[in-house]
Amino acid sequence: MTPGPIAFEADAVQALAVRWLPCLGDDDFVCSPAGLWLALGAVASGARGRTGEELAALLGVEGEAAAGAVTGAGRWLAATDGLVVATGVWSTMPVLPAFRRGLPDVGFGVLPGAAWLALPDSVFGATDDISLGEIPDSQDELDAWVTEATGGRIQRLPLGLDGSEDLVLVNALALKASWLTAFPGHLTRDEPFTDGYGETRPVPTMRQRIPAAWVWYVEGVTVVELPCAGDEAAARVRFVLGPVGAGPAEVLPVAWAGPAARKRLTADSADLTLPRFTLRTRTEADAHLAALGITRALRPGADFAGLSAAGLFISKVVQEAVVEVAEEGVEAAAVTQVTMTRSAAPPRHKVVERIAFDRPFGVVVMDTTGEVPLFAGWRQSAPGGAGSGAL
Repeated sequence: MTPGPIAFEADAVQALAVRWLPCLGDDDFVCSPAGLWLALGAVASGARGRTGEELAALLGVEGEAAAGAVTGAGRWLAATDGLVVATGVWSTMPVLPAFRRGLPDVGFGVLPGAAWLALPDSVFGATDDISLGEIPDSQDELDAWVTEATGGRIQRLPLGLDGSEDLVLVNALALKASWLTAFPGHLTRDEPFTDGYGETRPVPTMRQRIPAAWVWYVEGVTVVELPCAGDEAAARVRFVLGPVGAGPAEVLPVAWAGPAARKRLTADSADLTLPRFTLRTRTEADAHLAALGITRALRPGADFAGLSAAGLFISKVVQEAVVEVAEEGVEAAAVTQVTMTRSAAPPRHKVVERIAFDRPFGVVVMDTTGEVPLFAGWRQSAPGGAGSGAL
């Protein structure tokens, strides 16, 4: 197996997640911190000056170093069993050869309405050879790319094209994994779930007895890790249950707290009850970037001189994400779109603890190291009820 991501990169994704989660509120959501970091990191590799400094403060990387970090992190994450990582860039103008060389795993294409021939020779000559035959007729080609990259879990761009875009960068993450030990289907039955609004209703709830090693506590938060089938490269799926009234911004980051912070379960095993659920969210992340310290990149005058000779700024950052948890396993996908515009041994079962996810809880899908948060979701409403976001 290739070496894991350096601690700095894992820390950078964690830090982005910690800063971003408070912007997402307390209602149901699912997001991809890793997807947002990869997408913004690719764009940051073309940022210069104070624009680059702002992005570096959020992402921990900038310029050529950002390109190398994004490439390395993408390749590492793609080694996680069942995880697909893909990034594509489409533009109406040439991108600089150095930008393209710095992102060898990124595909490049042409947006509808590309004005290649209207650009001066000094700009046109800065791009790689792209034939006019590659220009797509409509948004269908980009939607097809999204559908293929996510295995059909997300079937279109989070934000439709309206012809005003000069560059669109899209990152996709998709995971499909089976539990090492599936929940017995015949044990699933309705159990009471009290949502974040104080209402209790029955929801389809799975049941399984799990080893004590799959459970730990961090500062009053219960963490349950359900291992996925596969070798040591399998993803790690952690469910986090905080104290009554605790919100996602304080509970979800506990999922990647290190071993030194963990207190192990004292019982020999645990009876786990967990709702079967689906979450789907479309997040306009550009509305959050100002709160995260990004301003110059979002307005005319931004310095992306390392990306294109034409002046560009970020006009939209939108992410759509979905996670589905069922008896057999977990499926998750996220598409992040950045639009730019010019200007163990069997347990003894002597003591069994009951762990019931019967109130608002979180789910975090980590990479194989257990350090990089690929997906993070919060279930505030009762699964299967209004706002469930069911597929």
